[in-house]
This record gives sequence, C-alpha cells and structure tokens, in this order.
Amino acid sequence: MDEIQNLQWFPGHMKKTERLIQENLALVDLVIEVLDARIPFSSRNPMFRELFADKARLSVFTKIDLADPEETERWLNYFRADINDAVAIDAVKGTGIKSLVAAARKLAETKTHRLVKHGARPRAARAMIVGIPNVGKSSLINRLAGASSAKIENRPGVTRSKQWIKIDAGLDLLDTPGILYPKFEDQNVAVKLAWTYALSDEIYDLEPVVCKLLETLAEKIPDSLRERFKLTELPSDPHELLNQIGAKRGCIRKGGVVDVERAAKLVLTEFRAGKIGRVTLDRAPREIVVFELEVSGEDCTVKFPAES
Repeated sequence: MDEIQNLQWFPGHMKKTERLIQENLALVDLVIEVLDARIPFSSRNPMFRELFADKARLSVFTKIDLADPEETERWLNYFRADINDAVAIDAVKGTGIKSLVAAARKLAETKTHRLVKHGARPRAARAMIVGIPNVGKSSLINRLAGASSAKIENRPGVTRSKQWIKIDAGLDLLDTPGILYPKFEDQNVAVKLAWTYALSDEIYDLEPVVCKLLETLAEKIPDSLRERFKLTELPSDPHELLNQIGAKRGCIRKGGVVDVERAAKLVLTEFRAGKIGRVTLDRAPREIVVFELEVSGEDCTVKFPAES
C-alpha cells in the first residue's frame, strides 16, 4: 500500500447532497442504502449511521452477479443483525426486486399506520434512496420503475439533484445523488472504492492501484485470474503480472515495451465488468457477534465471543 498515494475525493456537489439529504429526511418513512455486493462494508457511508439514526433502514446489495454468493449471504446476515433489514438484488435480471419492495413497505408500516390513526389519508410508503457513487442506484431505480427514470452512466457523480419516482401505488422513492464522505481514514477502503469506480479514475495513479487489485485477485480467485489472461502461472510480483497481462493482450508501445497504463486500464475495465470472475473484496464476519451481559448483585460482566 506504500506505493499508493493518499486517496481522497469529495467534490463540492457532494457537500450540497449532504444538505439536500438532511433537508428532505422528514419527508420519508425509511431510508434505502444501496451497497455494492463486492464491497458491502467499504461501500457503506459511515455518515449515514448517525444521520439516519431515527429512521427505519433497509440495505440493498446490488451487483450480486459479480460477487461471491456465499460471502453475500454472510454479509446479508451481518447487516440484518445490525439494522432493520437487508436484501440482495440483480437489477439487470430483476432478481430480488419483489423482496425489496415488500421489505420497504413493511418497514414503512409503523409510520404510515400511525399517520392514518391520527386522521391522515392512507398514502404510499415514502423511501429515500441513498448510496455512494456507482453502486448501481440508477439501474435499481429504473428496474423498480420499469422505465428509464434515472440517468444511467458508468461514471461517478452523474446524478446531481433529487427526484421523486413513483414505483407503484404502494411505494414512492426520493432519489438523491451519490455521496462519499469527506475523508477516508482507512486507505484500504479507499482503494476498493477506486477499483469499483466509486472514485474517479482521474484522481490517482492507475498502476499501483491496479497492481494492488491484481495482488488481491491472485489471492482470492487465482484460477479465474489465470484463466482469464491465459497465464500458466501467476508471478508473485504484481508489477510483473501486470506486464505479462499487457504483453498477452497486445498492450505494446513502439520498441516492444509494454504500455503499463493501457494494461492497467484493461484490467480495471474487465474487473468492473465481472469478466475476471466473481469475487467479494470485503471479507464477511464468520459469525454474528453477540454480546452477553451477566449481572450478579452489583457486578456486571460483558462476555465477548471468541473470534472465528
């Protein structure tokens, strides 16, 4: 990680988005946070925990076709124990969409029923949909709405304003622009956000970031990596691996030298499209952590479960 520059990206429009979210929070019954199934922990905006503390919350994992299904299930269990509910969806195929809508309506029932009880007319559940850039929020909204309601472009920071979208008679969505947080304390998280294009490629040097990606893929899915780039073995040095990939794919400059930047872009493109193989980059907890409280007279003891 020493070769990688300190990655930070919080353009001005994201500060405006933070204010927009705060100003409109009172209009909704619940918050839906969209997460990338490959990095469910790293794509979670830590600002949201405090910001939405008084709201029902639903986590939605997108891009499940690119992630390890066993790890996805572990992460879903973790999130369900941490907040109100979590579901996994494939916005392209439509898998999990009905479960998402049902979960959103159920979480909103407490507030909508209370409003009716106090004399208000019955209305659709209202959900604010939030997430960091490029987690598949617009694709999800379009699948829910059945039309191209939200602008889709594979580039961070495309959606710049809020928009209400009617899903059906029972659910309205308030879409908001993607928002990161002002400072990444953990650069391991920042690098994963770069790999999945939550950060703009224009803000960092590609080669060291892609070399770290190759190192990670060689550890997690070596067979898939080897097969995709037609390599007999994977060198331990990720720089050498990148050069071999560049040579195999014809990323050659004048004089027969490998064009490393072109090779790095190729690896990123193929990883983001899921062509190298299904992989989850955040390792899920192997068990849900439960704290046991023992009270005996004036003594109070907290037991921590052993790590898996």
